[in-house]
Amino acid sequence: MPRRLLLALLLIVPVAAAAQLPDFTELVEKQGPAVVNISTTQSVRNPLLPQIPNLQEDDPFYEFFRRFIPQPGPREFQSQSLGSGFIISQDGYILTNAHVVDTADEITVKLTDKREFKAKVIGADRRTDIALIKIDASGLPAVRFGDPGKLRVGEWVLAIGSPFGFENTVTAGIVSAKGRSLPQENYVPFIQTDVAVNPGNSGGPLFNLRGEVVGVNSQIYSRTGGFMGLSFAIPIDVANDIAQQLRTTGRITRGRIGVVIQPVSRELADGFGLSRPQGALVNSVEKGGPADKAGIEAGDVILRFDGKAVSASEDLPRIVGATRPGSRVTVQVWRNKSARDVQLVVAEMQDDRSARQSRRGGKPPAASPGQYGLTLSDLSDAQKGELKVAGGVLVENVQGAAARAGVRRGDVILAVNNQDVKSVEQFNQMMGQFDKGRIVALLIRRGANSLYVPFRVDGS
Repeated sequence: MPRRLLLALLLIVPVAAAAQLPDFTELVEKQGPAVVNISTTQSVRNPLLPQIPNLQEDDPFYEFFRRFIPQPGPREFQSQSLGSGFIISQDGYILTNAHVVDTADEITVKLTDKREFKAKVIGADRRTDIALIKIDASGLPAVRFGDPGKLRVGEWVLAIGSPFGFENTVTAGIVSAKGRSLPQENYVPFIQTDVAVNPGNSGGPLFNLRGEVVGVNSQIYSRTGGFMGLSFAIPIDVANDIAQQLRTTGRITRGRIGVVIQPVSRELADGFGLSRPQGALVNSVEKGGPADKAGIEAGDVILRFDGKAVSASEDLPRIVGATRPGSRVTVQVWRNKSARDVQLVVAEMQDDRSARQSRRGGKPPAASPGQYGLTLSDLSDAQKGELKVAGGVLVENVQGAAARAGVRRGDVILAVNNQDVKSVEQFNQMMGQFDKGRIVALLIRRGANSLYVPFRVDGS
């Protein structure tokens, strides 16, 4: 190739690549006015001040406290914080994060045209971190909603908000992942992006290139408190469902079925005869709950719920929570290496209740050393009564293969591959039937909870 032609091609390539980059200017001009700045004020008690009694001036101790106890300032002071939000209707309804307006005594909303309004909270849901607030105005610019389900990883997205109080700041990036689960966040399949989001962006909108809101910017992962390339947004369909419930009823209703679940690992999938790790493994069922009435048992793997696939255990709380209480649904479970359908009526989730911790009483019989790195003992009648179990064996000590599998001292082994364990002798007999290297599922009672542990049989 002639050198002159090669040089021309090298000059053309960067121009062609640059032409593929999106232009956000029109999107910002049209949708920017619907994004608002939210400032809140709340009274905060100073925890560092000494507790001085409220005395009258004629009290003999009044002069003592006045002289010798310092009075550095007021016991309460006003704290201010900033966040973002966006208008979803022309009559002044605004979506934001619950943590933006939580505990606020006064909320001020500022529009891009510099008008300011006092806002009232219609309702807030801490589980999804969504709040709906209202200002007294009309004819306002409102956003359009998109479909988060159509988002593709790698797609361009844009955020508008007030990071660190810098109003109407625009940042852009791509969708990094979808359906992310975060610790203590069971009801939101987060959209992960690399859009620069910082404190003050909370509650602001995430737009696609069509100018539609697809998410509410909510959280970042950071070791410094600032942006590190990991931002998380609440899908707008989840946020809008919460907003509509808050607007119409003032409260949120969620479904529940009364099960405790855990992920299905590769080892557990092999033990249960599944072709791949999928679904949500039921490790305990609430007695008298919807799942119990439907015949769902510990050891079942829930594969589908109301026609929706449960690809991983974290999918189930979101699907069940979004199901209206009272709905009759079909649940597909995997049991004894085959799938079956059961009918279930969804109940309503109540307020969080603290779990009661079980205590084991009575002195157990002398421990009998066993194989597989386990030292086991039979449960006494008192222990069975307290745990409300018919059988099981107590783990007195653990090492080797059992320790590597995650079995702990104090656990109670209730079943092996869903076959109940009645005694140490029976447990050893059951385990002796498996070939070396075979993976089995141990049902463990740990405290007030139950879980399955994949265990590789090792004769050493």
